[in-house]
Amino acid sequence: MEHGTDLSKTVATFILEKILIDETGLNYICQTYERFSHVAMILGKMVLMLAKAPSPLLLRHVIRCYLRLSDNDRAREALCQCIPDQLKDDTFASSLKEDKNARNWLSQLHKNLESVAPASS
Repeated sequence: MEHGTDLSKTVATFILEKILIDETGLNYICQTYERFSHVAMILGKMVLMLAKAPSPLLLRHVIRCYLRLSDNDRAREALCQCIPDQLKDDTFASSLKEDKNARNWLSQLHKNLESVAPASS
C-alpha cells in the first residue's frame, strides 16, 4: 500500500477496506497488537503521503478503513493515540469538498474517537 502507482495504492486500500468491513476480518486484524499496529502504521504513512500528494479516491478508502477500525473497542482506544493529526485538522478540507460521504465518514470517525471515555486513574 505504501509503494506503487496511485491506482495500485487505491486497489490495495480498497482490499483492506473490504477485509475490515467483514466482521471476521475486523476481528482478525484487531485480535493482536502486532496486526493492528501494522495496519495503523501503514494507514498513517498513507495519510502523510496524501497530505503531500492528494488523491481524493485513495483518501476516501483510507478514511473508511479508519472508520471501520473505530468500530472495534480496543482499536478505537488505540486510534485515539495514533490517528494522524492531518485527519483531525483541515488538511484534507479541499480534497473532501466535493465528497459528502467521505466528509460524513470522517465526522463519524471523530465522533467515535470522542466517545472513548478517558481512563480513570
